[in-house]
Amino acid sequence: MYYSFATLVFLKAVDIQPACLGLYCGRTVQYINASAEIYGDCGVCPRGQRTDGDKICRECTGSPGHYDWLYLGFMAMLPLILHWFFIEWYSGKKSSSAVFQHLTALFECSVAAIVTLLVSDPVGFLYIRSCKVVMLSDWYTMLYNPSPDYITTVHCTHEAVYPLYTIVFIYYAFCLVLMMLLRPLLVKKIACGLGKSDRFKSIYAALYFFPILTVLQAVGGGLLYYAFPYIILVLSLVTLAVYMSASEVESFKDLLVRKKRLVVLSSHWLLHAYGIISISKLERLGQDLPLLALVPAPALFYLLTAKYTEPSRILSEGANGH
Repeated sequence: MYYSFATLVFLKAVDIQPACLGLYCGRTVQYINASAEIYGDCGVCPRGQRTDGDKICRECTGSPGHYDWLYLGFMAMLPLILHWFFIEWYSGKKSSSAVFQHLTALFECSVAAIVTLLVSDPVGFLYIRSCKVVMLSDWYTMLYNPSPDYITTVHCTHEAVYPLYTIVFIYYAFCLVLMMLLRPLLVKKIACGLGKSDRFKSIYAALYFFPILTVLQAVGGGLLYYAFPYIILVLSLVTLAVYMSASEVESFKDLLVRKKRLVVLSSHWLLHAYGIISISKLERLGQDLPLLALVPAPALFYLLTAKYTEPSRILSEGANGH
């Protein structure tokens, strides 16, 4: 086999190139010469690319998996759930505006999610291309910048989990903008049952929890990615028990007295189902679908055992010496 002089020089240059250090440093493809790729210096990969096994920056052409979409759904639900909580908290029992505010919050988050998908790559489509998440460190590439001589740091920080990290920030930004455009006008028109200082409190609360959610994603995005199914299950169980206890629900009859209680119970059941689906990923439908039968189990257990844990009964039995 014969090589031209230029080909031999290129092969020699490849051989003497120093090793690309760092877990996430790579060489970008400068151009393709015939059947050979010409690579640049070792450094950070451009946005939308990550390194392969040969330390070459390759464009992310895959699609998010089921678990990735479930994670994005969880991050999208957080502001909506917090909106609903604070709307209910500050609306008051006599206010008729809570339902309209709930629907407005749902509309805001839904539109924000759609717009976020449309502006993401590929632009104008309701799907995204993404890099595959391999391990936890993929979320924290800034912690793996190499220092070959222990003095100079080679900065290779990039979004190895593109776009699962930044797309959440974009979504929160659209949620905030839509809320500031729509909610104040709605609240001013229909929240007549509340005082001037109370009607905007749910909006003020959002101005606090959006920065908190942003910091949470920035610092703990990788941890949330792996832990969110268990967070959903634990929090939904705790909040359901607290709500039923605070509402003095001790029997099925108490549960049917008000429609609001049924709505809250149904919402928690949906969260239970979402958590179970996220854990099982429904990769084996025949074995995983029966797990959804466990969704009503916590509520049934609470209703069946509430009468045995009533404080007044425990105190009376203690006074009688039982």
